[in-house]
Amino acid sequence: MTQGSLLYTNFLSACRAVCGEQFVITDTAEKQSFESEWRGRQKGDALAVVLPASTREVADIVRLCREANVAIVPQGGNTGLVLGSIPTAPQTAIILSTRRLNRVRQLDSDGNTLIAEAGCTLAAIQQAAAEVNRLFPLSLASEGTCTIGGNLSTNAGGTAVLRYGNTRDLCLGLEVVTANGEVLTQLHGLRKDNTGYDLKQWFIGAEGTLGIITAAVLKLYPQPRSRCTALLAVQSAENALHILRLAGDQFGPALTTFELISRVCTDLVLQHIPGTRAVFAQPYPYQILLEISDFHPSAHTAAVWEDFQQNLIQANLLADGVLATSVAQADAFWKLRESISEAQAKAGRNLKHDIAVPVSRIPEFVKQTEQLLANRCPGAQVVCFGHMGDGNLHFNVSTQAVDRQRTPDALNDEGVSRLIHDQVHAFGGSFSAEHGIGAMKRDDMLRYKSETALSLMRAVKQALDPAGMMNPGKIL
Repeated sequence: MTQGSLLYTNFLSACRAVCGEQFVITDTAEKQSFESEWRGRQKGDALAVVLPASTREVADIVRLCREANVAIVPQGGNTGLVLGSIPTAPQTAIILSTRRLNRVRQLDSDGNTLIAEAGCTLAAIQQAAAEVNRLFPLSLASEGTCTIGGNLSTNAGGTAVLRYGNTRDLCLGLEVVTANGEVLTQLHGLRKDNTGYDLKQWFIGAEGTLGIITAAVLKLYPQPRSRCTALLAVQSAENALHILRLAGDQFGPALTTFELISRVCTDLVLQHIPGTRAVFAQPYPYQILLEISDFHPSAHTAAVWEDFQQNLIQANLLADGVLATSVAQADAFWKLRESISEAQAKAGRNLKHDIAVPVSRIPEFVKQTEQLLANRCPGAQVVCFGHMGDGNLHFNVSTQAVDRQRTPDALNDEGVSRLIHDQVHAFGGSFSAEHGIGAMKRDDMLRYKSETALSLMRAVKQALDPAGMMNPGKIL
């Protein structure tokens, strides 16, 4: 046995002493689901998967990793989209899974707060809040699997950002194990605490590169008394923008969701997802999924909606529209929206772009970028949908039908993504709106972030993780 292998054997024995024999996984077959990106795009290689059950155990494991010079890849539900939760760097690393950190520690319905451990699934937190007639408004397609630690580490967005903000906006405090194995505890849940740097913000959106989130204080809200869910058909993205402006004026903070869905998306869902059906008698260039959640009685909300719809018709902005009259019908509208990614996958490989541009420039961006792709990459199909209300679009591209005879060799998949991200940058937008950077978008960081911004990020990384052991190869 070499000195190095003896070191790792001793290290793993020490980890087992902390967490228990069965919670340090070294078997190749058992590790596979943790090491593999869920879409099957890439597989990492971890020395072990370690599953601590408490903050103290996390801190002990971090200290053991420092002593053995073993890197740590924190992992929640492993539902990320940018290779952020599997080992990608050449260092020897463990995956530290937070799945056993899954308790709701405290729920304060008077203070509208909930303290949850990092491994709690988003769905479990939503349910815990609902049991005391409260709402935790973060909503994602993966909410049954993704964990709040991962949501915070990536600053996840979702469908209700327009009203409630990103995950960052829903967090009042964190408990974090730092890179040197110390525990930072700020779980007081205060709305006002003006005592120096807001340390929680260093770790939210940091993708586990600065420390490991083990628990969080989350904001809760009263449950709305009424909801209106509508599907609207429009002839252009410009009309959709006008409707968004009018909806904001009409409903104010009650406007919760405003999703834009192109005809290509609808066609894919109807073709590939069983149980879906067209809502309108004829296809339209765009549909809008709009939701209002209010504290007025349902009759009041419905009356305000009727007035709003008549205004849209008089302004010649609305081609057609249906207001859901039951929960089942509202769920059917949502299924059309939430099945787009699955339908794309069934249709074949596509290039995903999670982008943000100023809301007022969305129609111009979509029109100009689609035309640019049509000219430079004939046959490319744009699958455009997303959270128009907050400026976040999923501007995906299928290149399966590209005319290679008319397309420059340089415009391969990487070239298509570069073209789109260059457009986003020119429009004052972001090449990553809600998915993060991970290992996939580090080159984009170098291309689009200023050197000043990158230097500051590197300085923070050096200060908090000088040994570079926290999720190496991610973001920077």
